[in-house]
Amino acid sequence: MDADLGDQTAAGRGRRVLVAGVGNVFLGDDGFGVAVAERLAQVPLPPAVRVADYGIRGVHLAYDILDDRPDTLIIVDAVPLEEAPGTLAVMEVDHGGDEEAVPAVDGHGLDPRSVLRLVRELGGRLRRVLVVGCRPAVLEESMGLSPAVAEAVDRAVPLVADLARAHVAGPAASAQTARETGME
Repeated sequence: MDADLGDQTAAGRGRRVLVAGVGNVFLGDDGFGVAVAERLAQVPLPPAVRVADYGIRGVHLAYDILDDRPDTLIIVDAVPLEEAPGTLAVMEVDHGGDEEAVPAVDGHGLDPRSVLRLVRELGGRLRRVLVVGCRPAVLEESMGLSPAVAEAVDRAVPLVADLARAHVAGPAASAQTARETGME
């Protein structure tokens, strides 16, 4: 998207953020994103921020992106970091490059990268995609989070809320939040 056109569009309708909690609650710590989304639902956020638990419904997320047209997507998920379980990381995703063809649509199995490819293939665009990830300890059939990841949920909720508020507020606030979260 042309940066100037994007700024005009965002200014004309206000910057919108979609926070997507993703993961499988039946696979232990893979439910991290879902737990964060559930907790964020209780946090006061600007009206331009929408928080949703997508679980493993990748196609649903893709169509919500197409329908809602958020400027920023914040995906909250368990990610394979090289740090200790419970470690949080904020990563910016380069989502505009040419990648392999969109996979066959499986309504229960699109990973976040495949969701972004599907959105792009269907004509959708996002200005910015962030992932707030947590290193899992347990990814096997079980309900509930490990102690390290449950504690990480407590730290992730204000982090995601701050990122969402900053992206609604605009570039200056986003830059400040980037410095504070180490994304700079």
